[in-house]
Amino acid sequence: MPYITGGLEGWQAAIEAAADAGADAVEVGIPFSDPVIDGPTVQEAGDRALGAGATPASILSAAAALDVGVPLVVMTYYNIAHHMGHERFARSLATAGISGAILADLPLEESGPWAAAADEAGVETVLLAAPTASDERLEAICGRARGFVYAVGLLGVTGERAALAASALIISGRLKAITDLPVLVGVGVSTPDQAAEATTVADGVVVGSAVVRRLLEGEGPEGVGSFVADLRRALDESRS
Repeated sequence: MPYITGGLEGWQAAIEAAADAGADAVEVGIPFSDPVIDGPTVQEAGDRALGAGATPASILSAAAALDVGVPLVVMTYYNIAHHMGHERFARSLATAGISGAILADLPLEESGPWAAAADEAGVETVLLAAPTASDERLEAICGRARGFVYAVGLLGVTGERAALAASALIISGRLKAITDLPVLVGVGVSTPDQAAEATTVADGVVVGSAVVRRLLEGEGPEGVGSFVADLRRALDESRS
């Protein structure tokens, strides 16, 4: 599942290219002014998108026009949902054809009202599971999560790393032991080899900064499609 910043130049074509190249789903970022989990690459992309006038409404309107044949999952921050109102935001996601939502800074203990509104609208609430979480907390997260569980591969912000952190495999294994939901690992998955390694335990990967960098550096949707194809090939070969 590649991550692509909504509102960034070429983002819609990049989603189409990613889907054509074999992505099973695409995570669409709605930029926010205080993105606490985003590293420098995704922050820069968000700043560019906001500077170009992107808004949650404009991104969802554009997403609604896409017909890519794979689920779209929104990633943003709770302030966006709070400002719009839980029910209105959830309905707007559903109307745009969005299958799930990640509110990266919304803790499990405070997720009830949003999750209820999302359930009512038919939008899956995807929850993050940190490598430092206790067994009891992971069980609670898995019990409330819908769609899939997002295993956070390492502590810190998003970004490309030279190697896959050992914690990515550990947290994936802990989650796989307690849930039947798919477990996707993200944060620190940067290359096809790392994706293949991660899926020796996890069911899939989320790759963000390495995808977004290709748009920031001018490779365009074609560059995104080529990179996603490399990721797809590595995952398929590792499972053959």
